[in-house]
Formats: sequence, structure tokens, C-alpha cells
Amino acid sequence: MSNQQLKGHLEALILATLEIRPAYGYSILESLRTSSAGVFDLPEGTIYPALHRLEDAGLVKSTHEMVDGRQRRVYHLVAAGYGSLEKSRKSWQEFSAAVTNILAVNPA
Repeated sequence: MSNQQLKGHLEALILATLEIRPAYGYSILESLRTSSAGVFDLPEGTIYPALHRLEDAGLVKSTHEMVDGRQRRVYHLVAAGYGSLEKSRKSWQEFSAAVTNILAVNPA
């Protein structure tokens, strides 16, 4: 999948990943890769700017925690993040239904 196709959806995908459990950046990438059967095989550099935007917007918070003997920044979804995720889900459902209607094969 191209970065252009992913544009505008990455933040919602991150929020959905954090809804399951708090995570650090690389583990979020791994979760996206696994959950998408490899379709979202993103370079590490794409996740951190998005996490910073989400944190600046008050949708996630981060804490420093020891994970496997290393200090990592772990991101947690906060109340505003849950609300934003729900709005993103509704918007996606409307968008994907409309695209499906248009792209569906309808013999003339």
C-alpha cells in the first residue's frame, strides 16, 4: 500500500491499535503489520510523527516505562482518543460504503 493511500488513515489505525492495549512505537508498527497481513509494512519513521501529532492533539498520552530492560515511551489512549476513534470509524464506514457502491461491478 502506498503512503498516499494511507494518508489520512494512519492516526485512526494507531488509535485502534492503542485501544487494544498501550504500546510503544515499534510494537504499534508490528501490530499494524500483523493485523493487516503485511499490507501495512511501514517504515519506522512514519509512526513517530503521527504519534506526536496524536499526543499534541490530546488523543494519546505517553509515559516512560521499562520494557524488556529498556526504557521506552509507551503510548496510551485517553478519553478524547476514544471519542476520536469512534468518529473515525463512523466516517470510514460511510466512506467505504460509498466507494464500494461506486466501484461495484454492475453490468450495464
